[in-house]
Amino acid sequence: MVSLGLCSYMIEVENLTKKYGNARGINDVTFTVEKGEILGFLGPNGAGKTTTMRIITCFMPATSGKARVAGFDVFEDSLEVRKRIGYLPESVPLYTDMQVPVYLEFVGGLKGVDRRDIKRRVAQVMDDCGLNAVAKKYIAELSKGYRQRVGLAQALINDPEVLILDEPTIGLDPKQIIEIRSLIKGLGGKRTVILSTHILPEVSMTCQRVIIINEGRLVAVDTPQNLTAQLQKSQQFIVRIDGPEQEVLSEIGKINTVSRVAVKESGADGINSYLVEFKKDSDGGKDIAPVIVRKNWALYEMRPIGMSLEDIFIKLVTEEKIH
Repeated sequence: MVSLGLCSYMIEVENLTKKYGNARGINDVTFTVEKGEILGFLGPNGAGKTTTMRIITCFMPATSGKARVAGFDVFEDSLEVRKRIGYLPESVPLYTDMQVPVYLEFVGGLKGVDRRDIKRRVAQVMDDCGLNAVAKKYIAELSKGYRQRVGLAQALINDPEVLILDEPTIGLDPKQIIEIRSLIKGLGGKRTVILSTHILPEVSMTCQRVIIINEGRLVAVDTPQNLTAQLQKSQQFIVRIDGPEQEVLSEIGKINTVSRVAVKESGADGINSYLVEFKKDSDGGKDIAPVIVRKNWALYEMRPIGMSLEDIFIKLVTEEKIH
């Protein structure tokens, strides 16, 4: 058993490939996750997210490549890896004929939690995951949202260094989603988290970096901010002005640094919002104010806008298909 204990990365994936007959689930996937980082894992259905997670958690072997967790090889030292991981699969593994704390004690025993510590751990994860209100209920009686919370609690029961969460907020109502997001965000720093989700705002609100995978290949690994800077070819502003619409369009369109101006939203009070796009590498925002002052218009708002994570996702996945 060989540990790379001095390594700065908690998770290392190198040239990972998984084949299903002639089909490839993932192909040559490489990325790292630092200790305490929360990493978002995005991709369309069938892109390879779940396959990658199952390999990292020792649920299935890869065809080729390497993966390490806390310095331990997932193929050669799988027991050491499993001790350090909490895994919430998309389909939560629950025994519905058990009461919630009994189930958590059972899972803790399977994961090797010390008997002297099991009661304290159960109490802790039930509190963290908001399960105290259903402590006396059988899992069969729980709503889908509460079952998801129990799934998260079982992933946390062994106090793991790494959490792998596959769609952790699926089936939750908006209030529960906010609570679970807050819990996951609070785990960063103490634990390393990989979070797979189809809810793009969830990644923006929770994760420090994002991986985008499509058709088994990595398309991007970076922060949402860096991806925006790389992909957005021009600077855009929303400008809200009280002035004659056609005159506003004409005068702002004459500015040398402006490449396009259009009405974004017409206001019932005659105050319109305009989308103003500037030429690449120009700092055009400062050129709008003098025109507004000269024309004696009233300026109500002027703010830059960037690409949303949804825009980035669609652009990268679409470009990958084209190539």
